[in-house]
Amino acid sequence: MSDDIAALERALERTDGPVVLVAHAYAGAVIGASINERVQSLVFIAALTPDQSQTVGEVFYRENLHPEAPQLTPDTDGFLCMPDERFGTAFCQDASPEQAALLAATQRPIALACIQEKAPKPAWKAKPFWYLVAQEDRMIAPATQLFLAQRMSATIRSEEVDHTPSVTAPELVVEIILQAITNSAARPSS
Repeated sequence: MSDDIAALERALERTDGPVVLVAHAYAGAVIGASINERVQSLVFIAALTPDQSQTVGEVFYRENLHPEAPQLTPDTDGFLCMPDERFGTAFCQDASPEQAALLAATQRPIALACIQEKAPKPAWKAKPFWYLVAQEDRMIAPATQLFLAQRMSATIRSEEVDHTPSVTAPELVVEIILQAITNSAARPSS
């Protein structure tokens, strides 16, 4: 996770102006740790947001997983990947078969070490943030998402969408991002 956080910070160094960071799933832990002063706000879409010294794994397994969620087992190199036969029903049940096939084919495995590393102090303790709770999520328990959003005192939007609303409900995701941008622009320090 620290490597992913460093990669985000390097990407931000190559940009100018105010920034609103948006993340889905594991990436919530990554943007949540950004220390870049230009980051004005954060948007979490069905994301994992560990607090300081928590791991992504601890947050992910906080509640019982949905029966459709596959048991993820690391491969011999220590990476986790969704099995193709369960991908569509677990990860993106509202996507078209073509969208699900594309998502399955382009998924990137995650190193087991990423979800076992303790998170640094989260940026959401000092910046405004929004959280979309995906009520039909079969990967990250909706109860976990709601707990995380409430613990953070986020501006919460809870909708009947699957784990991949950026694909299956993009207008909703864009609407939440635009709210964050509008709020950031209206703040005097922006």
